[in-house]
Amino acid sequence: MTETLPLTGERTAPGIWHENYWFARHEAAYRWIVDWARPNGRVLDAGCGEGYGAELLRAGGARQVFGLDYEGTSIRHAAKAYPQLNLVQGNLVQTGFADESFGLVTSLQTIEHLWEQPRFVAECARILVPEGTLVLTTPNRLTFPPGNWYHTRELTADELVALVQPELEITDVLGLHHGERLGAWESQYGDCVRRQLETEYAQWDDGLVELVTGTRHTDFELRRDGLDECLDLVVVARRPDNHAE
Repeated sequence: MTETLPLTGERTAPGIWHENYWFARHEAAYRWIVDWARPNGRVLDAGCGEGYGAELLRAGGARQVFGLDYEGTSIRHAAKAYPQLNLVQGNLVQTGFADESFGLVTSLQTIEHLWEQPRFVAECARILVPEGTLVLTTPNRLTFPPGNWYHTRELTADELVALVQPELEITDVLGLHHGERLGAWESQYGDCVRRQLETEYAQWDDGLVELVTGTRHTDFELRRDGLDECLDLVVVARRPDNHAE
């Protein structure tokens, strides 16, 4: 029987109706990354949590996917829920993997939880092969609701770029936004995140329940404009091949 993960607010997971907006928001980024995973063969999802994102990358065509997380309950759950993944419990800033182990490293909604953010980026650079790719996502500090005590440092777009740039070559910076359907709802009823947070889910009105339970990954879009107004930030970076002629 798959171990049930406690819902603490630190991570999201599939199959929880009142968390479905957040799950779909995270899933949108993972599904965008699938195309990166296919040609890279060996992939690491650093801070894999429940494991659904690493499984999406594997099911999308990556040859071999590893999931790394510090929290043992998450790893035990993921090992049972997604048996084709390679799950490792360990420290994200000192992973134990050999140099140049992965063609792609992903880390979604994780870096804001870490105390040693520059050290984590350096570790990602170390375990990437030359020309390998790192994809990071994190909530935009300018738009994310304050007060999440699991977050040690939230970032703006400029701060995230400044964090990654000393170790890797930035190739793209994007923002995750609400798509047309969520935008239309908000134009009539107000900010859907604030509406979810201002009352307990048992007290949500029918319209908000319908919105949350009906949200899908296709209700979000990634764009290169409006980074200060976006929901989540996405940075894509590559490790240069210093031996290339």
